Amino acid sequence: MSRRYLFTSESVTEGHPDKICDQISDTILDALLTQDPKSRVAAEVVVNTGLVLITGEITTNAQINYIDLARKKIAEIGYVDADNGFSASSCSVLIALDKQSPDIAQGVNQAHEARELLSDQELDAIGAGDQGIMFGFACNETPELMPMPISLAHRIARQLTTVRKNGTLPYLRPDGKTQVTVIYEDDRPVGIDTILVSTQHTETIGDITDTAAVQEKIKADLWSAVVQPVFEDIAVKPDDQTRFLVNPTGKFVIGGPQGDSGLTGRKIIVDTYGGYSRHGGGAFSGKDPQK
Repeated sequence: MSRRYLFTSESVTEGHPDKICDQISDTILDALLTQDPKSRVAAEVVVNTGLVLITGEITTNAQINYIDLARKKIAEIGYVDADNGFSASSCSVLIALDKQSPDIAQGVNQAHEARELLSDQELDAIGAGDQGIMFGFACNETPELMPMPISLAHRIARQLTTVRKNGTLPYLRPDGKTQVTVIYEDDRPVGIDTILVSTQHTETIGDITDTAAVQEKIKADLWSAVVQPVFEDIAVKPDDQTRFLVNPTGKFVIGGPQGDSGLTGRKIIVDTYGGYSRHGGGAFSGKDPQK
């Protein structure tokens, strides 16, 4: 008897509040490491309505403009209009950074194995400022060797951003989430149970002002411009039994940091395997390799 079950994973677009924070943290990290490869970086970001807070611990010889980097990244994401509820040019950017703790720094400067003369191996001499648990995983469900649910959720999120930025669906705004439920049989993907897309949008679309009609328009456009292109080269496709849900709350006009605060490191499952494999609990963004 075959074993049949469902597995669901989600992704987010670049305009999701938590992802805004991740990207600003990574932009800061990249800029610091470019100038000073030995920078010690733990860059954390918080966003809320009209506010960006850059905090954390950084020790570096690099000289960068944190405020300018944050504004450029926010604009690149697409928050350039105050009508979106958040704008790169008008938001306040606050800086509250400390240097790396000397107690942490000593572990990076000289590894425990070197201090205690436990090893003379070159790799053991590399220090670390913290403990950590890391898991790697791969499977043959997709060309990128990732589980199908998270892979499809990512693809839909990327396509959502593409059609917004290239003008195919100009009424879309930066914030969005995707979710895909895959049907498994004997541990192999055999079908698509549900596709869910929540995407920020304008209040009206052209001369369409009725909320229900706006949502009908969005749903039809997303199916043709987002979902269908994503599944073109995928063997497992949605069928007439697949549920397609779009903005199930009713509408999604207020979004981004105006609708929800964001924080670096809150999308660690999205950043890895979508819950399909284990996770050690640590976030990736804004940290130099010794973190």
